[in-house]
Amino acid sequence: MKHLRRQRNWREINAFFPHSRGREDTAAWAIGHGGLPLAALATDGRSFHRGAVSDDTVFEVLRLGNPPWVTFDPFLFCVHHLDRYPPGNEKMGPMASLKGRNIGMDFEGIDGWRMYHGDEIPGFPRHPHRGFETITLARQGYIDHSDSLGATARFGHGDCQWMTAGGGIVHSEMFPLVKRDAENPTELFQIWLNLPREDKMVDPYFTMLWADSIPELVFGGEGEPKTKVSMIAGALGDRPAPPPPPSSWASRPEADVAIWIIVLEAGAEWKLPAAKSPDANRTLYCFEGGTVSVAGTELAVGHAARLRPDGEATIECGDAPAQLLMLQGRPIGEPVVQYGPFVMNAPGEIKAAIVDYQRTGFGGWPWDRDGPVHPRDKKRFAIHADGREEAVE
Repeated sequence: MKHLRRQRNWREINAFFPHSRGREDTAAWAIGHGGLPLAALATDGRSFHRGAVSDDTVFEVLRLGNPPWVTFDPFLFCVHHLDRYPPGNEKMGPMASLKGRNIGMDFEGIDGWRMYHGDEIPGFPRHPHRGFETITLARQGYIDHSDSLGATARFGHGDCQWMTAGGGIVHSEMFPLVKRDAENPTELFQIWLNLPREDKMVDPYFTMLWADSIPELVFGGEGEPKTKVSMIAGALGDRPAPPPPPSSWASRPEADVAIWIIVLEAGAEWKLPAAKSPDANRTLYCFEGGTVSVAGTELAVGHAARLRPDGEATIECGDAPAQLLMLQGRPIGEPVVQYGPFVMNAPGEIKAAIVDYQRTGFGGWPWDRDGPVHPRDKKRFAIHADGREEAVE
């Protein structure tokens, strides 16, 4: 028998807002900032500074501070999670005491890992979205997805799930600790990409980009330090990334959306080509490793550089390897009103989203738990709402 339940707990509804932890008025805080463009919302009240630059190719350097990271239209949100979980217990939760943690809102990183909104298993139990897309790149560990349309998946180890929330979906993202005799490091990016007004109410949909379908291009001559570029979206030369969902802003060639992970060996040098659109917003985030130089401007870990889109930029790595995330896209240029996990164009549309969610649950919840997980030995797979199945050996 299917269980149809509706979630009304705003701590879970605001699942990916670690900067709001401890606020009992999170929803009110979000709507209070709703009239701002989201780029302004992302920087308001957050710790960052603009650094000096040596070349107009890089026109701004930002210290990222606490997550989420500052983003620019068409992106709404970006966070990097890295948790060094211990071995898993019989329930695939951490084989460790949870004493001293704020269960249900654990973002403190005690002992190098977090439960987030999970109580036994780390992760984000069911929460709704409307009006944008979530792009979840699982670099290490596993993520178990379940949603209000009856779709479900397990992905990880380089896989990416690209989900169009559209008119509304509820999903959970749990991190099962499948190894019982070893640590379970879990690393992921979650990126929110806005939808234009005409596509905000499309039917929900997700695409799986399995690791072996994501292009990885390696640059550098024989015997020279190498640069590896993994492409979640966009194209590099004549090599395109896998297609995004059909209603995504990224599906429009003129949007020039690119999402790349750039990994440089110590001493590597690579030339980032110009964007196709002269209007694109382009940001490089240095999230791990040592310092790099971008067009002559120093970029240390924990900082981001905004680049002119119409020129090349030489990236030079110092004495330690470094990893960068690039987010690029032509702005949608429409008003953004955000209330927690709902992103629309006008306050009235936010009110309608809340009413619709309370009335329909965006399809209900056909699972017996708020944060379902799959059996420990289940391999990577996806079952879509239309019954289509994918399996990865």
